[in-house]
Amino acid sequence: MFNSLELTGRASTHVREVPELGCTLHVEVIEQLFAMQAAARDAGMELAIVSSFRDFERQLAIWNGKFSGAAPLYDASGRALDAARLSPSERIGAIVQWSAIPGASRHHWGTDLDLIDRNAIGPGYRLQLVAAEFTPPGPFAPLARWLEINAAQFGFFRPFRGVLSGVRPEPWHYSFAPIAENARRALTPALLRAALDEAPLLGKEHVLERLDELHARYVAGIDWP
Repeated sequence: MFNSLELTGRASTHVREVPELGCTLHVEVIEQLFAMQAAARDAGMELAIVSSFRDFERQLAIWNGKFSGAAPLYDASGRALDAARLSPSERIGAIVQWSAIPGASRHHWGTDLDLIDRNAIGPGYRLQLVAAEFTPPGPFAPLARWLEINAAQFGFFRPFRGVLSGVRPEPWHYSFAPIAENARRALTPALLRAALDEAPLLGKEHVLERLDELHARYVAGIDWP
């Protein structure tokens, strides 16, 4: 279903743009997402996708920005950290709680989405994608409740609840299980190592040194319903 380049975000042959949704998705996800969007609309919500397919280069830019301190870096509770005061290992530990290693992002597969309710916010709203927005009195709390009840019937689930996965809870992140689970099982540490070997990844030697551990905790480990 996936080749090694698709699994690690270095190819886009498994996805296509969906102008109606303003996103790029795995071809086998599109129909079910349209169905879930229609059901949400019947409930008074306008399901909008703020992130879908993301390639290796984009994930690399996110990682390097955080590792270098050019982009914000946070601890497990969401407090800002000063990258310059952290060792390479500490920086890696902070990043992987919120952002995937390039080549290991579930967004590479086109199966995973960050979702909001467009009807719940005004035109000037500054989206943050933080847990407070998805719990009362946050604007997306009704959507979060609706998704908890209804997403599974369309094949979607939350992979990051902060229980089995090392990634912090992301109530906005949903994954299409029938396709994503095949990708998760196929993405081995060896495939990830091959994707990283030639990449200009900051902290690469430290990542590769711990790759098996990082893969087990932040890639293979997910939260099933």
